[in-house]
Amino acid sequence: MPTVAGGYGIGVDIGSTATKVAVLDAGGAIVHTELMPTGFSSVDAAGRVESALRAVGFPVDDPDTRVVATGYGRIAVPYADKVVTEITCHGIGAARLFGPTGTVVDVGGQDTKVIQLKGGRVAKFAMNDKCAAGTGRFLEIMADRLGVSQAELSALAREGFETKISSMCTVFAESEVISLIGRGVPRSDIARGVIDSVVARVAALAGQSSGGPFFLTGGLCENGFVIERLGAMLGSPVTTCPEARYAGALGAADRARALAR
Repeated sequence: MPTVAGGYGIGVDIGSTATKVAVLDAGGAIVHTELMPTGFSSVDAAGRVESALRAVGFPVDDPDTRVVATGYGRIAVPYADKVVTEITCHGIGAARLFGPTGTVVDVGGQDTKVIQLKGGRVAKFAMNDKCAAGTGRFLEIMADRLGVSQAELSALAREGFETKISSMCTVFAESEVISLIGRGVPRSDIARGVIDSVVARVAALAGQSSGGPFFLTGGLCENGFVIERLGAMLGSPVTTCPEARYAGALGAADRARALAR
C-alpha cells in the first residue's frame, strides 16, 4: 500500500501493442509502474489497468488521485480526468528522464515518432505511421518467421554479417526473409538484415531533426544491439534507460500530478 501523503498522478499510456502505467506521488517520485499487453481491445486494457492499480493500493476513484490517458487507446479510458496527446506526453516524460534538450526517438508497435525537445518543450515532431517496416511490430513478425524471440533475434544479429533486406513493405520484406531462408542464408545473417532494415528506417526519420543528443524510448530501449546500430547509423551515441519504456506514461502522470495539486 502507498505511504506517501498527498495527491497521486497516474499516467495510462495505451499503445497499439503494450499498455504502460506510471504513478507519481505528490513530490514527483515514481512509486509504481505497470506493463501489460494491450490485447485486442483498448477498453479491455483500460479495465485491466484499473484492476491492477486497485490491487496495489492506487484506486483511480480516490479523491486525491488524478488520471491522464495518452497513446493509441487514450479515448478508451473512462476514468481519465484528462486526455493528452502522446507527442506531448512522450516529450514531457523524455525531458524528465534525459534532460530538456535533444531528439527523442520512440519506436512503438505500429509507428515511430521523432520529437525534438527545446527547453523541455516539444519544438517539432515527425511520425512514420504509414508502414510497419520501421517499427517494433516488424521485428516481432520477423522473429516469429525465424522461430526466435526478439531477444534471440538481436543475439543472432550481433553474430551475423550484413545482409540486405530492401523492401519497404512488411509483406514483401517477409517474402524476402522466406527467400533468404530457402537459399540457406544463416539465420544470424538474416537477423542482422532484419535489425538493420528497421534501424535504417528509424535513423532516416530521426536524421531529419536538428541533431542530438538522441534519446531512445519505447519497447526497444533495452535492446542493446538496436541501440548500437542506431547510434552507428546516426553517427551519434543514443542514450536510453529501462524507465524509457514508460516515457509516455510518465509524461501523462506528470500532467495528472499537476491536476491533483
